[in-house]
Amino acid sequence: MADVYILGIESSCDETAAAVVRSGEQVISNAVFSQIATHQPYGGVVPELAAREHLRAIVPVVRKALADAAQSYQSIDALAVTQGPGLAGALLVGVSYAKALAFALDKPLIAVNHLEGHIHAVLLEERQKGHHEVEFPLMTLVVSGGHTHLYLVQQNGPNPLWTYRNIGHTRDDAAGEAFDKVAKLLALGYPGGPIIDKLAKHGRSDAVRFGRAQIKHRQRGDRSPAPERPHFDFSFSGLKTAVLRYVETQGLEPAIEQRRVALSQIAKPRAEDVLALCDGTTLDLVASFQRAVIEDLVQKTLAAAREYEVNTLFVSGGVAANSELRQSFEQQAAQEGVPVYFPSRPLSTDNAAMIAAAAYPKFLIGEFAAPDFSAEAAWPL
Repeated sequence: MADVYILGIESSCDETAAAVVRSGEQVISNAVFSQIATHQPYGGVVPELAAREHLRAIVPVVRKALADAAQSYQSIDALAVTQGPGLAGALLVGVSYAKALAFALDKPLIAVNHLEGHIHAVLLEERQKGHHEVEFPLMTLVVSGGHTHLYLVQQNGPNPLWTYRNIGHTRDDAAGEAFDKVAKLLALGYPGGPIIDKLAKHGRSDAVRFGRAQIKHRQRGDRSPAPERPHFDFSFSGLKTAVLRYVETQGLEPAIEQRRVALSQIAKPRAEDVLALCDGTTLDLVASFQRAVIEDLVQKTLAAAREYEVNTLFVSGGVAANSELRQSFEQQAAQEGVPVYFPSRPLSTDNAAMIAAAAYPKFLIGEFAAPDFSAEAAWPL
């Protein structure tokens, strides 16, 4: 079959991205416009500001992706866009632009689930390495600022589309959201995940003992039949509250406020700047918090892998860039005899290459978006 060039567009949160991918397995270009500077003063993503920034960036980002790939609007074979889940206003910018562009070019348009995109980021890079075969059943942990989900993945015969069964999710905060909120609480800056990952290396991860979340797998009042096999759900809001209580009992508020003021006077604070403003107690707290989150993610994921007897494990999403998470998974999955694969750090965070890659199987079977489709902020996989 001739090469297929798909232009992917991603605008689900705070990254405006476009990419060209060849036949689902080769990244030709990958352009990303980050909004970190816009949201940094607020310690988190402001939806209205995100949508506004997408409007400013989407046209130049798409032009850059095409130029970097030495492609034109006319030479691409199809377009792909994130339909959901994500921020409604942000998604609408990408969907509206992609629909208009596809109509003007008379090209097919493929709607992609953002979560499936994260999963295909792993597959894309493995295929770039020449690894085309995946041993099923496969389990994937998608862990990011907005999502913490476990999926059991299967492929049915020659059909190129994968099927997904959710076997675990967060009951409250996503793991990446917990990182951001704790970083905001401690005045460490934004985004919280990368900063905490760097600071944790300077603290003792066993200094503060946090309890594990106790989750009842059936909600109160739920009379539906119990599932035949268990779910492996996560919860991080209690851990976030435990950090707040520790701050209060240890009297860390004055130091936090001093750090907040000091960082506000630095135009673009780096991790080294934050480290210089942290005492040993804060570093120990950060390291212990990170260890608690990672232990929960790794232990429950591997318990699910044993329960469902999977042969392959994918870990994707923004938190998959965390160095301690990768190390823990690699060590413990090896003990279980299950190979674990991650995307590279650039493809862990939101990007459009993963959207174009996830669209390729749909292109092969002609699964194109209807003209009247729209953004789905809570679109399940």
